[in-house]
Amino acid sequence: MRKLLFTCLLLGCSGLVAQSIVLDNSISAPATVPKQAVSMDLQAIDKSVDPCVDFYDYACGNWRKANPIPADKVRWGRFDELAERNRYLLYQELKTAADNPKTPLQRKYGSYFAACMNVDMANKLGTKPIDPALDAIAKWNDKSKLGWIFGEGQNEAGYAFLFGFGSEQDQKDSTKQIAVVVQRGLTLPDRDYYLQTDDRMKKIRAQYVEHLTKMFTLLGDSPEKAAAEAASVMKIESALAEGSTPRVELRDPKNVYHVMTRAELQSLAPAFQWDDYFKQMHRDSLTSLDVATPNYFKALNEEINDASVEDWRSYMRWHVLNRFAESLSEPFDDEAFRFHAILTGQKEKTPRWKRCTAETDDALGEAVGQDWVKEHFPPAAKDNMLQMVKALEVALDKDIQGLDWMSDATKAEAKKKLMAFRRKIGYPETWRDYSSVVVKRDDPVGNRERAAVFEQRRDLNKIGKPVDEKEWGMTPPTVNAYYDPSMNDINFPAGILQPPFYDFKIDPAVNFGAIGMVIGHEMTHGFDDEGSQFDEKGNVRMWWTDEDRKKFDERTECEVKEYDKFEPVPGTNLNGKLTLGENTADNGGMRIAYAALMDVLAKRGATAMTKEVDGYTPEQRFFSAMRRCGARIRVQRHRACGPR
Repeated sequence: MRKLLFTCLLLGCSGLVAQSIVLDNSISAPATVPKQAVSMDLQAIDKSVDPCVDFYDYACGNWRKANPIPADKVRWGRFDELAERNRYLLYQELKTAADNPKTPLQRKYGSYFAACMNVDMANKLGTKPIDPALDAIAKWNDKSKLGWIFGEGQNEAGYAFLFGFGSEQDQKDSTKQIAVVVQRGLTLPDRDYYLQTDDRMKKIRAQYVEHLTKMFTLLGDSPEKAAAEAASVMKIESALAEGSTPRVELRDPKNVYHVMTRAELQSLAPAFQWDDYFKQMHRDSLTSLDVATPNYFKALNEEINDASVEDWRSYMRWHVLNRFAESLSEPFDDEAFRFHAILTGQKEKTPRWKRCTAETDDALGEAVGQDWVKEHFPPAAKDNMLQMVKALEVALDKDIQGLDWMSDATKAEAKKKLMAFRRKIGYPETWRDYSSVVVKRDDPVGNRERAAVFEQRRDLNKIGKPVDEKEWGMTPPTVNAYYDPSMNDINFPAGILQPPFYDFKIDPAVNFGAIGMVIGHEMTHGFDDEGSQFDEKGNVRMWWTDEDRKKFDERTECEVKEYDKFEPVPGTNLNGKLTLGENTADNGGMRIAYAALMDVLAKRGATAMTKEVDGYTPEQRFFSAMRRCGARIRVQRHRACGPR
């Protein structure tokens, strides 16, 4: 019966007639495209400020005055500005595909978007899309079958909320894909929200319990039952938080690598029937895996023994509801936002067109991205970007070889790693095949489920197979970039390769200051406190001499202490250890981008080195373009520095 119910939920057994996309003033996008940012925005500069006293206010003063944080944002800067424009351009593509698809691929992602946008349908359905899952949970009454019901829900509907199970590259042999289980299970942003005892965290916990109670009440529970269920969820999540590995410790690859046999995992957490779970996940042949966070699974084991069947039912009901609250009727969506605003300070709910655009990109990103890059990332831009990357690689190599504290042996290893960098620019060479994903215009929750199951199975199918070196971890329209230490690759989606960060038609000083700093940032991640533990093949290996590593650690500890003193929000200091990688990458990125620009200009001759544009020298244009203008951040949580 449970399997039938989950299958019904997965396939969307609603029996409804397909409905067209519904738009009204509350969810429609504006009629005009957001203005494209200028790569070298002279209007952003406040010339009343002395740049030698406060360069940030000089370079960004006028921009900040003209750009307060929008009500539906918790922060606003140049990254957000570009992301907003990309989102609107993507929205136009999705809306066109929803109304008049030209290809099977457009029909698929257009239908996904249309279903998400249909508020009337969501209101009519209420909780019906998740009722089968809730009914299955209500019928479950045996803690010894917890592995069975979790595996069933994850395999059939993508409910992976208690812990993560997937594939990863083996730290000792990056050519291999192995299985991994890792801590998850929490609703609040971090374990500290459950454990810290200051007044602010106590208040947030009380507000969270209130939110849980309201959501259970919306499900139809009595106030008394809703309050009891909320207490059960808080109890279980607090216990899991206690066993969770802190974020700072998660940054060290040695702390998240514990390969065990199935029998050893069962001994670690004997109250959870792992054989049942892996059977439901169709991974019954699995013999070993990385148990990334063993203490979490010990805590899980204890909580399975301590908590009652009723407690676990409440926990499961909550996580099913919480996952899909924004896709259900408006009362659930509104209450979900109310608590989100408590955590983040966001004043207004994000318009539905923005949320549905982001959701479609997340679910079918390489389908949507194929058409997006045709319009917004020409081949000439990619060729020029590759030349910039090469220039920064040369500059970074010179910087490393010139270090007076590093031995020749370590420098040689560093050079091998740098020369082995894979460069991924714009979009994948081979697009992902979504033909097996079923999308229905009358089943938004089912669409999310099926997309999640597709991605989950695609990931699990990697186990035991060769690594796909060409795979991407971001969609093409994304305004971001990343370095992957196991792949030893740098990745720059087409989304960030737009003004104000990149314009292949503009002078190099501006491009090196803007996107060049981002390129350098990602390259430096290969040599920060975490990335430096991986070698040129992506294996965790100590390629440093002992003396050089000691000197490196001394220098990074100095950086930790420096950033510990920064107070971005009154009363809250940065955690320099947590943000060390980003801080290192920011400083390194700026340094090598500038060095690369100087090399490029030197090759062009003395005139290029001194030529002014708009009254600014190349050096002045570099630093002005490098600025990351932003309004004051309203978000209450810590945020790591840098573009990642």
